Amino acid sequence: MQRVDTPEQPVETEAPSPDTDRDSRPARDGSAGTQAVAELRAVQKTYYKPDGSIMVEALKGLDLRIDAGEYVAIMGASGSGKSTLMNILGCLDRPTAGQYLLDGVPAESLGDEELSKFRGRKIGFVFQAFNLIPQLTVAQNVEVPLFYQGVDAEERHARALQKLELVELGDRTDHRPRELSGGQQQRVAIARSLVTEPVVLMADEPTGNLDSTTGNAILELFESLHAKGMTIMMVTHDDSVAERCERIVRLKDGELESDRVLRRRNV
Repeated sequence: MQRVDTPEQPVETEAPSPDTDRDSRPARDGSAGTQAVAELRAVQKTYYKPDGSIMVEALKGLDLRIDAGEYVAIMGASGSGKSTLMNILGCLDRPTAGQYLLDGVPAESLGDEELSKFRGRKIGFVFQAFNLIPQLTVAQNVEVPLFYQGVDAEERHARALQKLELVELGDRTDHRPRELSGGQQQRVAIARSLVTEPVVLMADEPTGNLDSTTGNAILELFESLHAKGMTIMMVTHDDSVAERCERIVRLKDGELESDRVLRRRNV
């Protein structure tokens, strides 16, 4: 059975500060108190040619809400708009029209520098490529986001070690990335994404470069993080991976084709 959220109309209100706690909104099952981590309201994304004519309408008035603690797979064929959607959800791009709220804050209310800092605090990214710095140790790689946030060296190191223990790499802190397996490198990337204590973890084909056994271990790690309350959004083309999530959002031609809840986490 497919379920599509009812669009909400944008409300003209004063934009909250990026540090303001997000509002509590009704849960997807109708109960009170669930918090919306990400909410798109009539979001459009249009790409134009140099002459000003429309080249492609990547998103066509999309309404979507993702609540705290959800584990959502985002799927769709090439050209469906899923990469554009993830870029907007990750504050890597801005909508042409509509409103995007991350943790209750309208992204369009923030300037570029402020948005970059806000993104660094609120979102952890995991990609298909591990994007580790080969000259740095494992611990130093995990510390990088905190360095850019101005966290002092002692606290950076302590927080990095904590996250490496979480992903079961506490005994590899002084290794270089080349000394690790692919699965271990992805675990380092996950630890790095978590070190800022984000409100959401965004993963783009995180098992795409891994064999099936190693990929399964990474998915088990995501499931463990989700069981502890982490909100996860994951782009995947693999139905078997998507079926391990709680909810599957599928796009087609820039529109919501289906939005299916598979199961809910017991809280």
